[in-house]
Order: sequence, then C-alpha cells, then structure tokens
Amino acid sequence: MTTEDLVAHIHRKQSFLCIGLDTDLEKIPQHLLEEEDPIFEFNKGIIDATHHLCVAYKPNIAFYEAHGVKGWKALEKTIHYLNKNHPEIFTIADAKRGDIGNTSTRYAKAFFENLQFDSITVAPYMGKDSIEPFLAFKDKHTILLALTSNQGAYDFQTQKTGEEELYMKVLRTSKTYKNAENLMYVVGATKASFLTGIRRVVPNSFLLVPGVGAQGGSLQEVCKYGMNKDVGLLVNSSRGIIYASHTTDYAIAAAEKAGLIQQQMQEVLLKSK
Repeated sequence: MTTEDLVAHIHRKQSFLCIGLDTDLEKIPQHLLEEEDPIFEFNKGIIDATHHLCVAYKPNIAFYEAHGVKGWKALEKTIHYLNKNHPEIFTIADAKRGDIGNTSTRYAKAFFENLQFDSITVAPYMGKDSIEPFLAFKDKHTILLALTSNQGAYDFQTQKTGEEELYMKVLRTSKTYKNAENLMYVVGATKASFLTGIRRVVPNSFLLVPGVGAQGGSLQEVCKYGMNKDVGLLVNSSRGIIYASHTTDYAIAAAEKAGLIQQQMQEVLLKSK
C-alpha cells in the first residue's frame, strides 16, 4: 500500500484509528478456548466488527510467537483474512526487529513477502545497515521507534548526545538513509508535548502513535501537535478496544469502543478542513 492509498482510506473512512491485535489467551472470552484456533477466532471477531471504523490493524508479534507454531499459524491466518477480505486495511507487524545486513533482509522477507504485511516496526539503534534492508522493499513501510510511550523511554531516548536528545538524532539521521521516504515513526501518545519538535524534523512522515486509551494518552493533544496536511497519524488503541468485554459480546463491545474513537477522529478531520 502506498502512502497515497493510506491517506485516501483515512479520508474515506473519516478515521485514522489503528487497532492493536495483542491477543492474549488469558484475556479472551473463555468460550473461544473451545475453538480449534482461539487466537484467530478472536481476531476474526474483532476484525468483522471493527474494520469499517479503522484504517489499520497492528498484531503485536510477541503474542503469537509465545505459542510457537500454533501462534504463528494464527498470525498467518489473521493476515491472510485481512488481505483477502479487507485489502484497504493497512497492516503493521509490530515486531520491533533490527539487525545487520542479511539478517534484516530475512526479517523483511518474512513479514513483507511471506506474510504480506504492509509495514513493520524496527528498532533503530544498530544504525543504517540494520534499517536500509527493510527500506529496499517497494511500497512497504518501515516504522522506526523514535520516542516510545513507556516510562523507560526516558532511560535513553530523551538523553542528550551533544546538543540534542537521542530520539531527535535518530529522526535526523534516518532521513539520510536510502529510500527514507518509506519511513514512518513510532511516537507515544504519552509524549504528545514532544510532537511539535518532532514535526519540525519529519513534517511529512506518518507517525504511529500508541498509548491512547489504556496508557492514558490524549487523542486531542496528539492531533493538536502531531497532525500534518495529510493527517499523518495512525493512532493505536489495543486493550481499550479488544478487551472491552470478556464475554460472548466481546466483538460488539469492541465495535462500540472503536466507534467512539472514530467519531472523535471524524470531528477532528472536519475541523481541520
């Protein structure tokens, strides 16, 4: 999916919501555990109920890898279901990969070619030769961790190296990479006050913004400081949507939560015209 396609889908759906499929067998409704593939059945229920309200889904790969082959098969079935039935959806492999040379290329092939994700999250701290192999794939997007929403982000990301913070150096340096136009960036919603400075460095890039909802981030603050002329935001909510109910009405409850966020986003988009 091209960036232009993504922008078109945002305006058509009046939404820039990304739903995180962090599917935990300990939290899904108990009746699904009787299914042959409970992870996929849960995901399918969420997707069927919410696909018209969002523009992206973001499976966190750890929740699938934890179950070995069964988890990986559930991930394959989920992405295949999305690509077949909802090709307008932007898919994000929240894998946080990052290694040098051929290793990064193999990671990219696994998620871009074999699983057919549109994008993948990547850790930047091994530098250029760990990122450019992902950027080499046409119409695929590499989402670089810039300033994350967790408390530990202050351990390193906001520390100064010379006259600027490390996360700002990551942003500036990444713009020099080959095919840097395929970059997006993770910026946590709990760091909304940093968005003004970030937009000075990457004014046209899409930002994946986790942390709205369960982590306490404010959608209004994120939009105020982070939106650009093409919207430029994918705001993620995971637990607050997919675990809105733990009974048989889980999909209906998820749709209600997603609908509330979508309505807020629609209001923002109408005001920005």
